[in-house]
Amino acid sequence: MGPTASGKSGLALHIARYLPVEIISVDSAQVYRHMNIGTAKPDAEALAATPHHLIDLIDPPEHYSAARFRTDALRTMRQITDRGNIPLLAGGTMLYFKTLLEGLSELPSADSELRAAIEAKARKSGWPAMHQELFRLDSASAERIKPTDSQRIQRALEVFYLTGKPMSETLSKPKNVSLPYEVVKIALVPGNRQALHQRIAARFEQMLKHGLIDEVRAIRDKFYLSDENPSMRCVGYRQVWMHLEKETDALRMREMALAATRQLAKRQLTWLRSMKETREFDCLQENLPEQVKTYLLNTGLKFTEVS
Repeated sequence: MGPTASGKSGLALHIARYLPVEIISVDSAQVYRHMNIGTAKPDAEALAATPHHLIDLIDPPEHYSAARFRTDALRTMRQITDRGNIPLLAGGTMLYFKTLLEGLSELPSADSELRAAIEAKARKSGWPAMHQELFRLDSASAERIKPTDSQRIQRALEVFYLTGKPMSETLSKPKNVSLPYEVVKIALVPGNRQALHQRIAARFEQMLKHGLIDEVRAIRDKFYLSDENPSMRCVGYRQVWMHLEKETDALRMREMALAATRQLAKRQLTWLRSMKETREFDCLQENLPEQVKTYLLNTGLKFTEVS
């Protein structure tokens, strides 16, 4: 686990050199087909070297949820262990990790008609007004959801309309969940936040150089999308979308994308600090792979050097 640009994918591939692992992506953006550059999806060489799972599952107009991730991840983990290998979950979508480890609250399934009604009302009054309605019905949820976060506002209102109870009330109920695995949690945390920001900037420049703008343009041409689709709200994609819509110039697009990515990293680190029984490593250390290998050796995992 770790923030964006902390080197999770590279470390996972290094672990695959000495442990019989198969990698499960824990990334809410890599589930989308056609979104390769901006999600830092593993390249053909990495995919050939080690099996990867939960990548390229859906098209950009579709939705993917933490609940579906948990189902997909548990099924994939069982398949990997049946083959005699070890599931290695690597990514930065902390909600997915939390959902896998702690389970889900008993929330009602989505109701397409109700969602359409909420969206129609939002088109007339705007999502900030819908946020005010949510504040009246479920102040606890409204306080943690931004007035511009249409997806979460919609879900919180939907839950209230379906159950007559605030979503925050359901989420506060304890969940009794246990995984049939011994879990080893590794967190990559930068010892120098500014150095991580430099990595973020360098990586985004590489994404632009490798064709991120053309990638987003091709997705827009291929699918019926808007900036409200979760796929196009991913960091980087949202800012490039705005640039293609002539809402911002190239320089401002870069600035906005970097600021959004730094905020994402900050949120990811906040999640990591709240997770228990986690072994932290400084992702900026040159000997990070050796440190992690030594740690894993001491956990009692059986090493099998992989050629």
